[in-house]
Amino acid sequence: MKISASRINGFIRRPDPDVAAVLLFGPDCGLVRERADSLARSVVDDLNDPFRVVELTAAVIKSDPARLADEAAQLSMTGGRRVVRVRDATDGVAQIFASLLDAGRGDNLVVAEAANLGKGSSLRKLFETAKNAAIIGCYEDGARELEGVIRETLGGRGLVATADAMAFLINNLGGDRLVTRGELEKLVLYAGGDASADGRPRPIELADAEACIGDSAAASLDAVAYAAADGDAAALDRALERAFLEGESPVSVLRAVQRHLQRLHWTLGKVERGEPPQTAMKSLRPPLIFKFEPAFRTQLRQWRTDRLARALELATEAEIDCKSTGLPAAAVCHRALMRIAQAARAGARDR
Repeated sequence: MKISASRINGFIRRPDPDVAAVLLFGPDCGLVRERADSLARSVVDDLNDPFRVVELTAAVIKSDPARLADEAAQLSMTGGRRVVRVRDATDGVAQIFASLLDAGRGDNLVVAEAANLGKGSSLRKLFETAKNAAIIGCYEDGARELEGVIRETLGGRGLVATADAMAFLINNLGGDRLVTRGELEKLVLYAGGDASADGRPRPIELADAEACIGDSAAASLDAVAYAAADGDAAALDRALERAFLEGESPVSVLRAVQRHLQRLHWTLGKVERGEPPQTAMKSLRPPLIFKFEPAFRTQLRQWRTDRLARALELATEAEIDCKSTGLPAAAVCHRALMRIAQAARAGARDR
């Protein structure tokens, strides 16, 4: 049984009593772990209770196939349901889980965690089709989900992010839920605790977010993207050199530029259909950081959608070349970005 996105939170709080085992999988390993923990807590308050929680790995149950069924059937010495957690589940243990599910449901809950599984995965198919099993996909947070995590984490400590701080956090977090939570906890500590004396939430300013989460590499990527789209060759050279010195790969640089160009293309499309530039910019998600608005507005005036489409093609082709041709990736990246900057300057002249 596949749990749809709209049902995930409710299911995790109160799993279907007919479900004997749940598989959590996906590219966001932190979200897999967070949801697995929450699911286990729906049965057992203390996840460190050795009488009610047992942890296994795929390697363990492959070496002893009966172990999973034995643990799933065992009664707790202290009473109450037990949780059997299986880490690093793969297709190699699909048949073991199939035997468990065919045997029928006991009172205990089995929670399995896996990395990303393709649609052809035998383990994934098993949990999707079995009536007494459930499967939950765990994918990287989008802007809306990430904003919700930020508001929840900060709000629980009497803090609230300003618009610019929220935009910065959305742009610099995500990808792994546990990493995001850890970074936000650092920000809470940096901000110095809970709500103000009058009970109102204390604001987290952009400077607070930059100082604490301050991802200099992300700042370098922003500098590269804006310099390329501005057509500023000298600034682009400096920003690109800094990004490489900070360990960014040519592919990550090209992807950052692609994201910026895509946002420009989307916004300019709305402007060309008659929407005021400021209104179109405000509809961007994640929102623009205030300090970038003047540069972004200028770039909207100097680009056309057809030229942006070609610039996106250049960046995409360069990424493919970096991965497949054997040419020096840094040189391929530099050449493509200089061509994009040249196109930006041509657009500025044509205004």
